[in-house]
Amino acid sequence: MFPTPTDKQIESAYTHAKATYAAFSVDTDHALQRLAAIPISLHCWQGDDVGGFESQTALDGGGIQATGNYPGKARTPDELRADAEKAFSLIPGRHRFNIHAMYAETGGKKVDRDALEPAHFAAWIDWAKAKGLGMDFNPTCFAHPMADSGMTLAHADPAVRRFWIDHCIACRQIGAAMGRALGTPAVTNIWIPDGMKDIPVDRMAPRARLRDALDAVLAEPIDPAHNLDAVESKLFGIGSESYVVGSHEFYMGYAVQKGVLLTLDAGHFHPTESIADKISSMLLYVKELLLHVSRGVRWDSDHVVILSDELRVIAEEIIRHNATDRVHIGLDFFDASINRIAAWVTGTRAMIKALLIALLEPTDTLRTLEQDGDYTARLALLEEIKTLPFGAIWDYYCLKQGVPAGSAWINEVKQYENNVLSKRN
Repeated sequence: MFPTPTDKQIESAYTHAKATYAAFSVDTDHALQRLAAIPISLHCWQGDDVGGFESQTALDGGGIQATGNYPGKARTPDELRADAEKAFSLIPGRHRFNIHAMYAETGGKKVDRDALEPAHFAAWIDWAKAKGLGMDFNPTCFAHPMADSGMTLAHADPAVRRFWIDHCIACRQIGAAMGRALGTPAVTNIWIPDGMKDIPVDRMAPRARLRDALDAVLAEPIDPAHNLDAVESKLFGIGSESYVVGSHEFYMGYAVQKGVLLTLDAGHFHPTESIADKISSMLLYVKELLLHVSRGVRWDSDHVVILSDELRVIAEEIIRHNATDRVHIGLDFFDASINRIAAWVTGTRAMIKALLIALLEPTDTLRTLEQDGDYTARLALLEEIKTLPFGAIWDYYCLKQGVPAGSAWINEVKQYENNVLSKRN
């Protein structure tokens, strides 16, 4: 069993930590108030290995594959919702749930993706409303016969393009229905796998087709109080190593020109390239951003998020520039080799911890040192604050939010695995 600190221990440690931070002119109570107002969007596909409910077998395609075979995977919408509820019960704060179109509930009827309607997601919306969650949405432009060629919105065949245009149009309406019902706009994010395995001769024509297809998808205005549109790039994928139509430069230009959100996925760039440095630049040119926080490891883009230096810098960029109302934070990883609920909780708590560390930073002091040209003190202070007792602040936040502090949540995951997950075939 993992240790469970007592309320008295947590409160005592918080009192001392609060005084330590106060010496640096940091108000920990205010930091926790700000933290509680930042939602994280959890992605449903961690819970079932990117399977969806269109068939009994897991989907693949688009260079997407969840590796591993840990027992207890969610097999039905109700199981997936139950597992997500368990994860949310171990994560401090009020958050969101992000689903793909392939998680539609069609009552056993065959409904192709271009014919999906809000009614096919009514159970998800009702569940989110009952749990006080926001929702986000995504077209599923992979793992479908019409995507077998490796092209969707950029396909040379107008009929194939039309199918995917209609799918994305339907998804925008579904996202709007979610936002309307829940009182918070859904971010509907468009990612496509389109690309080529080997060297293309014409790189422009597919991009021109993608531009025109996106224009058709986004032609109908939707109230931003209900739905926000986002577009997402990727450096390469399995099967698209040489060329990806929707590159970062393509979508950056499109987002600036069309006024949609630009999505920055932490695993969709070169391994040594961080999205953190892109945030401040893009906020000068686009109104809002969507982040897909992940952890790239060599060629793979979707390991479980941990409290790494890269994650901390991402959070610092959001907080230092007071951009919590302009940057939507979503997670995007999938690991089938470990307990899936633990993956959700580990990644989400890591993201929230990174935000807390950033909120506890004496940014005004650091900024003054920088403006005064005192780079010696700036560097020294940046190093010293790394050992300040943020863990005591974190445990107190968990206590006040009614979730387990420290490592105690692992006990609940193991109990749920024994009582629920182990009984799934």
